[in-house]
Amino acid sequence: MEVTANNIKEESNPWGGGAKPLNTSYGKMMMWFFIVSDALTFTGFLVAYGFSRFKNIDSWPIADEVFTHFPFLHGVDAPMYYVALMTFVLIFSSVTMVLAVDAGHHMNKAKVTFYMLLTIIGGAIFVGSQAWEWKNFIKGEYGALETKGGQILQFMDAETGERVALEAFAATIDTPRVTHEESNGIWFFGETSLPSYSVEEVTAGFVAHENLVIKSEKIDASGHKIILSREDSLLQLEGAINVVEGANLIHNEYGNRLFADFFFFITGFHGFHVFSGVVINIIIFFNVIMGTYEKRGHYEMVEKVGLYWHFVDLVWVFVFTFFYLV
Repeated sequence: MEVTANNIKEESNPWGGGAKPLNTSYGKMMMWFFIVSDALTFTGFLVAYGFSRFKNIDSWPIADEVFTHFPFLHGVDAPMYYVALMTFVLIFSSVTMVLAVDAGHHMNKAKVTFYMLLTIIGGAIFVGSQAWEWKNFIKGEYGALETKGGQILQFMDAETGERVALEAFAATIDTPRVTHEESNGIWFFGETSLPSYSVEEVTAGFVAHENLVIKSEKIDASGHKIILSREDSLLQLEGAINVVEGANLIHNEYGNRLFADFFFFITGFHGFHVFSGVVINIIIFFNVIMGTYEKRGHYEMVEKVGLYWHFVDLVWVFVFTFFYLV
C-alpha cells in the first residue's frame, strides 16, 4: 500500500483543521479565551453577592420596593417594569446581532449594515436606561433615617399602607446647620453636603403626624418589611443619628448598604461591558459601510464581536435574576 504525504498529514491531524484548533481562526479562539476568563470574573462577583445576601437575608432590600420608576410616569408605582423593558431591549439586540452575523455569512453587506445599526441602537438604549436607573437610585425618592447601629427607618402611612416621603411631613425648625467634617468629633465620618432635613425636623414632623409609623428594614417570615407600632416607632426615633436620601457606597435609604455597594459595582461593571460593546460595534459598523470586509472576502470580525455581544447579554440575564427577581 502506497503511503503518501497527504495520508500521513490526515492521520496526524485529529482536529481536522490543520494549524487551527477546533477548525477556527486565531481571532475567534482568543475571543473565546477572553469570554471564559470574563465569565469567571462575573461568577466571582455574583457568588460574593449571593453570600452577602444570604448573610443579611433579614435586612436585604426588596427589589419591588426599590426599582419602581418609569420614565415620564411620575408618581406611578411600576415595580420592575422599566428593568424588564431594558432586558427586552438588550435581548432583542442579541437577535439583531445574530441576523447580522448570518447576513455576513451570505456576504450581504446591506443586511449586515442594517442589523448592526439596530444592535447599536439597542445597546445605546440599554446603557442610557441604566444611567437613568442609577440616577434615580442615587437620588432616592422618599428618604429615611439611620440609627447608630446602621438600621434604616422608613416611614409609611398606617391608614393607607403607602410609604411617605420626608418632605411630606418634616417640620421646619429655624436652627443653623453646618456640614459635618472629619475633624469635628468623629474622625471617620464626613458629609459632602447637607441632607434636605435634619434629624430634629424629621422627628418633630413624625410626632406631629399621628398616622405615621416606621417600616423597619427587617423582613418577616412572609418576606415583607416589618411595620412597627406607633409606640415602637417613637422609641426607634430616639436612636436616629442621620438623615439618608438615596443611596451611595456609604448610606442606603432602601436598606442594607451592601446592596448598594454590589449594585453599583456589578451593574456598573456590566454597563461598562455594554458600553465597550457599543463602541466596538460602531467601529465595525463603519468598516462594513466602507467595504472593508467585502475586500477581505469574509465578515469574521462581525462574528467575533457578535460572540462578545451575546456574552454580555447572557451575563445580564444572570445579573437581572440575582438583583431583581430572586
